[in-house]
Amino acid sequence: MVSIESLTYEIRTPENAPENSKAALTAAKKAYGFNANLLGTMANHPALLNNYWEGSANLSANSTLSGVEQQVAFLSASYENNCHYCMAAHTSIGQMHKIDQNILDALRNGTTIPDARLEALSQYVKATTVKRGRVSQEDINAFLSAGFTQENVLEVITIVSLKVMTNYINYVAQTPVDAPFQANIWKK
Repeated sequence: MVSIESLTYEIRTPENAPENSKAALTAAKKAYGFNANLLGTMANHPALLNNYWEGSANLSANSTLSGVEQQVAFLSASYENNCHYCMAAHTSIGQMHKIDQNILDALRNGTTIPDARLEALSQYVKATTVKRGRVSQEDINAFLSAGFTQENVLEVITIVSLKVMTNYINYVAQTPVDAPFQANIWKK
């Protein structure tokens, strides 16, 4: 049996990536200013990288949630999936979005968010993640009662599916956290 410790993945760059991963890595480096270890690891399988990169761009272009709400959702799914990398990265991105530190701390600690609407979002994302999409009518009702819409229910599925890709690969590859996110290293 192969153990996770025995798996190693090269962190690719636009220069040494498989041909079908180069465009996404080049675009990411231009957008972020650095080669993110997550994307460099995903680049070992071009379909994974491209599905994630294109899915993320599509979500950004068509989101029904605010930037703050998206980060709350990303952090909630990553918390439930125990993803060290995504918790550090999305905390950093949340800080760039000027999310109140008390909200970020609650998300990182698994405690109640001091904002009822964001707490309802977080709880619904967590339910969707933990229950693998098989949420109850009570879960949906609580989410809708907080002012979210049926379209938001579908967006949560999109967010959770994107986090499955990143959270799972970071677990298997034990992706090192990039320097820009080091200040927000996290462990559950």
